[in-house]
Amino acid sequence: QVQLVESGGGLVQSGGSLRLSCTVSGNIGSVNVMGWYHQGTGSRREMVALDSSRGGTTYTDSVKGRFTISRDNTKRTVYLQMTNLKPEDTGVYYCHAAWGTETSWGQGTQVTVSS
Repeated sequence: QVQLVESGGGLVQSGGSLRLSCTVSGNIGSVNVMGWYHQGTGSRREMVALDSSRGGTTYTDSVKGRFTISRDNTKRTVYLQMTNLKPEDTGVYYCHAAWGTETSWGQGTQVTVSS
């Protein structure tokens, strides 16, 4: 059974930085897509960044130049480095894995950006 565990959320001032981590347990194969999603209060969950095991990353426009997704396969961990944070970045950040026909979500980590 695959489990994703996020960490690294917290309270930060506008303009600050945070690094989120997502550690994977279980087998998601060598071909997969890892991603981070954001859900603000009263909003739907939306894609923030994706990283493909075959190479290549994708970002939503609002975070381009501010957020970076990366992975360390030896640690089975995916990161989201967030810089120049804005109040609208506040919300719960979820880690997501997709491999073959299967997917899995983490439990989420709260990020709060104060103005």
